[in-house]
Amino acid sequence: MDPDDPLVRTRKTVNPYYHALGMVLKRLYWDLHFQSYVSRKKLIQARDSHAGKQAVILCNGPSLNKVDFSMLADSGVYCFGLNKINLLFDRVDFRPDCIVSVNKFVIEQNADYFNTTAIDLFIDSAAATSRIVKARNNVTFIHSTTYQKFARDVSVSLNQGHTVTCVAFQLAFHMGFSRVALVGADHTFAVKGAANKEVISGERDESHFDPGYFAGGVKWHLPDLFESEVWYGRARQMYAAHDREILNCTEGGELEVFKRQTLEAFLES
Repeated sequence: MDPDDPLVRTRKTVNPYYHALGMVLKRLYWDLHFQSYVSRKKLIQARDSHAGKQAVILCNGPSLNKVDFSMLADSGVYCFGLNKINLLFDRVDFRPDCIVSVNKFVIEQNADYFNTTAIDLFIDSAAATSRIVKARNNVTFIHSTTYQKFARDVSVSLNQGHTVTCVAFQLAFHMGFSRVALVGADHTFAVKGAANKEVISGERDESHFDPGYFAGGVKWHLPDLFESEVWYGRARQMYAAHDREILNCTEGGELEVFKRQTLEAFLES
């Protein structure tokens, strides 16, 4: 038995009072922060702002390096960048319309970029209360909860769904996008171990599009691929129930929850 496995360290009992109180207190703590009001106002204004349009979510797997970013830029489609997507920027002129990041280690490690970029950011509210990311006009803080529900409206809270990709799915739904494509969603990692376990990186990262993504002894959480698939299924069902669609335009990879299509065909449709 691995004492560092998050499953080993979970509480033995399921206590609704404990979980409910924790969710309420965490939400109340955020509501007392001035940026809660500012960000909620921004999120309400963003609701259905792209109704009926298409979007692409740029996941961070190695296959992201296969994407034709010139074609993506020329299409004019709205693009969600995730986490450390900025590590790509030295190689391409393309820039996403926004960047989404909710993991504390990613935010801490990428704080210098987040605090200087002019790209629109959707960042977990913990980064505001801990003052890791400064409040600026292009920064919107989103509140996370453990409540197990796909949020069609994220102006109050959302569940992270075990992956930032699911946060982007909920933001895209909130903003009104009817067709959403994934690229770079390899859904497989070179590093193996217990889901959600905190680990120290090696010298080179083979699990992401850039070898320096998690490298040089930084902390990161191992993925929970099973729970990610559960949430991908929830996203697929919610989109379908509202006559919307998620497509997997990744070249290769092991994600088979969504119907596959080439990125070129998606952009031409």
